[in-house]
Amino acid sequence: MLQASRNDRFTPGSVPEHAASVQQVLLWATSALSEAGVPSPRLDAEVLLAHVLGWQRAGLYARPEFELTPAQQQAFQAFVERRYRREPVPYITGHREFYGLDFMVDRRVLIPRPETELLVERALETAVHLVTGKQPLILADVGTGSGVIAISLAMHLPHAMVYATDAFAEALEVAACNISRYGLSQRVHLLQGDLLQPLPEPVHLIVANLPYVSTGYLATAAPDVVDYEPLVALDGGPDGLAQIRRLLTQAGPWLLPGGAMLLEIGAGQGKEVMTFAAQCYPAAQVELFQDYAGLDRIVRIQT
Repeated sequence: MLQASRNDRFTPGSVPEHAASVQQVLLWATSALSEAGVPSPRLDAEVLLAHVLGWQRAGLYARPEFELTPAQQQAFQAFVERRYRREPVPYITGHREFYGLDFMVDRRVLIPRPETELLVERALETAVHLVTGKQPLILADVGTGSGVIAISLAMHLPHAMVYATDAFAEALEVAACNISRYGLSQRVHLLQGDLLQPLPEPVHLIVANLPYVSTGYLATAAPDVVDYEPLVALDGGPDGLAQIRRLLTQAGPWLLPGGAMLLEIGAGQGKEVMTFAAQCYPAAQVELFQDYAGLDRIVRIQT
């Protein structure tokens, strides 16, 4: 049967001469990933196997006796080896679901987090009050990465024009693939540059999920993060707020009258970000929203 080493060097073993069933390979993979300290070994094994087979996860429970072909076993072993080394599952499969949509992701971009869906929710709530009639809504997604925020907003705001900015060409390549997949090339425009610098005009709404993890905290983060994800998309400086402060300082001229800005922040950063936002925009209404775990997550500045 399949074998895994307890050492850092993973030894997947050879493909068995006899066929192995879904149930058997899942037991092996779960054991191997548990040895590696993977937080959710069974779930990860199921996701990887379902991807290899082209099934939904429910199919693994419906057909536990299904025998994999040698090619399928080899592919699954290769995936498990990568996860054993703590490569994140979305990078292995090349996909991540976000706000009900499926997106391509790889190591050029940060993996979208579930908490960022709250940023999209609050942005959609805000957007409906910014324009009247069929006037086009103009918005900017700053630091777009894989483009999941810009695309999710464009899909739910059919009259919106979206500028998606990022400093890194590699990230914009991934975003371009996702934009093309959803047929949004006419409404989501990719711009390379620092924060708001590449915008051609002021906008009604700015949304941003900028780096907000402190440099010191990153040193203690899981290997799934520090060994694989682009740290430039996570490292927010000594207190995590360097990029957020820069955006708040620069955003004023880029907001149309009555416009709004929404920022994703880290847990415990709400008070400091709100104070700084109020200093930058003394006449604005500044609000803090917490996520479903009760942690600081979104700051909204309504001018």
